[in-house]
Amino acid sequence: GALCSGSVEVRDIGIPADLLAGTVCPVQTTEVAFVREALPPRKADGHKGTFGKVLIVGGSEGYTGAPYLTASAAVRSGCGLVFLGVPERIWQVEASRCVCAMPFPLPDKRGKLRADALEQVEEKLAGCQVLALGPGLGRSPGVTELVCALLQRATQPVVLDADGINALSEHIDVLKERRGRITILTPHDGEFARLGGDLSSGDRLAAARAFAREYGCTLVLKGHRTLTATPAGTVLVNTTGNSGLAKGGSGDVLTGIIASLLAQGTTAAQAAASGVWIHGRAGDLAAEELTPYAMAPQDAAAALPKVFRELTVMA
Repeated sequence: GALCSGSVEVRDIGIPADLLAGTVCPVQTTEVAFVREALPPRKADGHKGTFGKVLIVGGSEGYTGAPYLTASAAVRSGCGLVFLGVPERIWQVEASRCVCAMPFPLPDKRGKLRADALEQVEEKLAGCQVLALGPGLGRSPGVTELVCALLQRATQPVVLDADGINALSEHIDVLKERRGRITILTPHDGEFARLGGDLSSGDRLAAARAFAREYGCTLVLKGHRTLTATPAGTVLVNTTGNSGLAKGGSGDVLTGIIASLLAQGTTAAQAAASGVWIHGRAGDLAAEELTPYAMAPQDAAAALPKVFRELTVMA
């Protein structure tokens, strides 16, 4: 239906608020009011530690852009401190790009992280609120071992994306072990199928809800009208975004936004659904200026300040 409709607006038609109090809608759209309410407040007397610390672990030789995009988006979304652990072979590349995030080198083998990077990652993670794991990691036995170990051992919320998801798909029972801890997965349909998600019926909403309930995670199933499914069975349908976001690197920007919101104190559902809406809105602003053909993921990241200005200036 969304493909056949024009511009859709949701408007108040006068239903008394007290009739809606306490009701829970199992499926709802994510609108600007939801995002405004979820947005973490900015304390006037806060400092960089007040606004959360995110550790991003990602990157590999040939995939140097992904961790940089994630870090840039996390900084642009309000996070106080952003650390970036990357293979030693690409560390200088990241260090030359990152002005506000703080890259540090980790042991690698032919440009991909080794399993024995675990100790250094855990040491850095001990001082952070959120782990964003996966952007540009590449695939190797060492990467898979590292991802699984971090998922098993990390008590902090984890946002898992890209090759982090691919590593998990080989050991899906690890996800069940994290039940009770916050885990947000951000797969596209192909990655979701590798995780065991059942899209055979064509009902993406039912498949996302079933997966989130089974594994006790928050699932962001990316695509046209991205879905956010929670362990409780609620599904939020996104209303922003355009075809210009269908480019490699867009998901890395989304991961940074979600991790940043989570580190600032939102719930998993708020961080995921609001992050998707903010990412889509940034993409819409970029497309207005550059067209969906010419915009790139870094343009969506660059548009984030405009989105936050819209959200913080009350209509």
